[in-house]
Order: sequence, then C-alpha cells, then structure tokens
Amino acid sequence: MSPSRRTLDAPILTVALIEPQIPPNTGNIARLCAAAGCHLILAGTLGFTLDDAHLKRAGLDYWEHVSWEHQPDVEAFLTSRPRRALHLLSARATVPYTRIPAQPGDCLVFGKETVGLAPELLDRFPGQCYTIPILEPGVRSLNLSSAVAIVVYDVVRRLKGF
Repeated sequence: MSPSRRTLDAPILTVALIEPQIPPNTGNIARLCAAAGCHLILAGTLGFTLDDAHLKRAGLDYWEHVSWEHQPDVEAFLTSRPRRALHLLSARATVPYTRIPAQPGDCLVFGKETVGLAPELLDRFPGQCYTIPILEPGVRSLNLSSAVAIVVYDVVRRLKGF
C-alpha cells in the first residue's frame, strides 16, 4: 500500500527529487514538505517501492498531510514546468542558494543521494544551478534531507516571512 496522497491547491514551492534512492531521506523530506506547505515530486526511477516500510517510518504518520506525486519520466517532469521556475541544487554549482530568485510555485530540484544531478542536466539549465556552501574543504556534500531542509526553509522564509 502506498502512502496516501493529498494535493495542495497552491503550494508555496515544489520540491522535486530526481531518482531518490534512500527511503528514510525521502520520508524525512516528505514530512518537511508537509510542514512547510510544499508539494513533493518523486521523479524518475525510485531506489525503493512506495510501500517501503522505511519510507513510511521516516514520514511517520504525516503522509496524509503530504502533497506528493510520482512522475516516472524525468524528462516529462522537466518539460511540464516553466523553465524559469526550476532551480537546481548541486554540490558542483558555485552560486549560493541564497541567490535563488524564487517566486511562489517555483520548483527546487535535487538529485539522488549517491551522485546528485547529472552534469548534463546542470549544463542544460545554466544560470539556474545553486549550491549550499560547505566551509570545510574535506566535506564533499550534505545529506539530501538536510540539504532540502536548509534550502526549503530559507526560500519559504523569503517568500512568506515568519
């Protein structure tokens, strides 16, 4: 049985995970999206099934509050959104996420845990790629759910205020 689905009429943001692989990360991100009023898109081939016990456990009993969908075709997902509304997050980008020119309804796109977003995808959207600065040179990247939380709450704060 898949987690229940709910759809927000006008989410402040959409968070897209391209080919997520680790159920607890996705569950944590789903809970974050519910709390922040964001829609969640799981795009492409998933590294788990939607009835995965780890996915449910990480989302706890919040799945009924999550606005989400699975779009199996990454290309169809990308072309279904206005190009300017896509903001790609990558450890390989150089512009800090604090400079995302977000507008309500925009989409924050994150890659899979092991390799992030494909270089071809980053090349396809020049000027729309952002990073979370990492101050310690020995650290390559952040955990996906931590990265999503950092960026989502900063952008929601800027768009909505707290």
